Amino acid sequence: APQSVLAGVFTADQAKRGEKVYTDTCATCHGPKLTGTDAGGPTLVGPDFINGWKDMSLGALLNKISMDMPSNAPGTLTPEEYAAALAYVLRVNKYPAGQTELPKDPEALRPVRMAAAPK
Repeated sequence: APQSVLAGVFTADQAKRGEKVYTDTCATCHGPKLTGTDAGGPTLVGPDFINGWKDMSLGALLNKISMDMPSNAPGTLTPEEYAAALAYVLRVNKYPAGQTELPKDPEALRPVRMAAAPK
């Protein structure tokens, strides 16, 4: 398994599907540009987001969104939708796409670490 999100842990198609999931489900709280809103959704893009998760497991991040989001109806998306939404967040943060879809099981992502975004 890849050791870092810099290794291309999602596909471009998966991120594209995730964009629709994000727009339909997440943008209300996190904003159309993932920058957070007054409704209480924190930013999901840029240094604040990346530094908050840097060196943590991508599995922990997927687990958190799977259990806690959307805040008004936690756990109501499919595992595939959660993984696709995370792939979209990674793409917006300029992490590279790869050849393999992001797994929908947080355990499979436990060894994969977040990292500083590529320049």
